[in-house]
Amino acid sequence: MDYRIAPSILSADFARLGEEVDNVLAAGADIVHFDVMDNHYVPNLTIGPLVCEALRKHGVSAPIDVHLMVKPVDRIVPDFAKAGASYITFHPEASEHIDRTIGLIRDAGCQPGLVFNPATPLDVLEWTLDKLDMVLLMSVNPGFGGQKFIPHVLEKARRVRRMIDERGLATRLEIDGGVGPANIAEVARAGVDTFVAGSAVFGAARDGDPHRYDSIIGALRAELAKVKS
Repeated sequence: MDYRIAPSILSADFARLGEEVDNVLAAGADIVHFDVMDNHYVPNLTIGPLVCEALRKHGVSAPIDVHLMVKPVDRIVPDFAKAGASYITFHPEASEHIDRTIGLIRDAGCQPGLVFNPATPLDVLEWTLDKLDMVLLMSVNPGFGGQKFIPHVLEKARRVRRMIDERGLATRLEIDGGVGPANIAEVARAGVDTFVAGSAVFGAARDGDPHRYDSIIGALRAELAKVKS
């Protein structure tokens, strides 16, 4: 399986964000993950399209995976698309018309995805999975970084993986929340192929040594290699 690591900039040092992103990508990360919170759908306020645009202007060419924890969704989609987003994922309960929002993201030139909180049913996938490039499962409740992994999400991952495989789709299955070297292999065995890691990655270099990114991403890759073998 093609595993991808997506560090979340929510845990990065925003005073030197461009450098932080450069360092994690140089260390072997694949995707830059944006946690966009609006202090409405979730109880926190983070970043907007200007940050995405700034990283593109800085020279970041890796895919940017924008997770919208906002309500309503449709208003902000074109702004992130224009700013350089690659994937745009949203929560079905944050959209009045899920199918329309998926189409809006696709028409804007981005790859659409749906996000499911730990207790959110997967029913909507029955009607939308064929239109998605990403399914993101939250393994913590959204709104804050640094939370502990919720184990029952692994069963949700197995269900989504079965749905993807049974339909012969290339849809990526991503997980976000509490993922690190201690559990990434278990998560991968549940069928996940894309791993968001915020504090596990950026927290590893809080002493200012960017070379520690090589160590933590190397540790994640080593655990994933055990699943492949």
